[in-house]
Amino acid sequence: MNYEIKVGIIGGSGLDNPDIISGRIELNVSTPFGPPSDTLIEGTIENVPCILLPRHGKNHDLMPSSINYRANIWALKSVGCTHILASTACGSLKEEVAPGDLIILDGFVDRTKSRHSTFYDNSCGSFSGVCHMPMEPAFCEKTRKILIECAKALNLRCHPSGTCVTIEGPRFSSKAESNIFRSWNCDVVNMTTVPEVVLAKEAGLCYAAVGLVTDYDCWKSSGENVNVPDVLLLFKKNVKRVTDLLTAAVNEIGKRNWDDTLCSLQELIRNNTM
Repeated sequence: MNYEIKVGIIGGSGLDNPDIISGRIELNVSTPFGPPSDTLIEGTIENVPCILLPRHGKNHDLMPSSINYRANIWALKSVGCTHILASTACGSLKEEVAPGDLIILDGFVDRTKSRHSTFYDNSCGSFSGVCHMPMEPAFCEKTRKILIECAKALNLRCHPSGTCVTIEGPRFSSKAESNIFRSWNCDVVNMTTVPEVVLAKEAGLCYAAVGLVTDYDCWKSSGENVNVPDVLLLFKKNVKRVTDLLTAAVNEIGKRNWDDTLCSLQELIRNNTM
């Protein structure tokens, strides 16, 4: 099967500027799970077909627990996306992962509690049965490697792997929680990777995420605790670096053949659905 590549970009806080897309048109998409976070923006990046979706809405008025993750993934799948590149703000749980660094996630710990984390719950006829999706590897390794290669080529300070713990939010962690996550050897904490990464795999999409480290969470005994203004300020200062990375990655994705990878994802879904 010859797949036509289209890359969905899920923009996190500060990374949802439609100007990265050329030839933009707006798409209003409905899904069986309700509306996605916002209108989809379709166009190209480096001549590769792309779709931009602001995770929190263009006005950033959706808190992490209120995001319709199933509708977002369904919408991107329905308009032909084969890949998703996601950006996410993260708090660091390790001294060596410094604010301003990038991190290409390769694992997660789920500490959410109020989110729909599967399509296979009999709420939609398109997903019948029960899917016991293996989540190792959690992210698409081929897509992750492209992000790593592009970050190196751009001379960005980037950690090639990392485990994130996704919390429910919207509050930040307590110091006790932060220290527990550190004892689990997690690298960063965020509020949006789960269930996004799980749903993308259930949908047969190549999903990878780049985290922008904005703070040291609250585990450090010295320094100020994490707060929204500081997080957004650092994020805005580093938007260009992340945008450059995503642009370069889209270009590389468009150059490669993905037939085997995408066919393997479809086979994985079939083999693990009862």
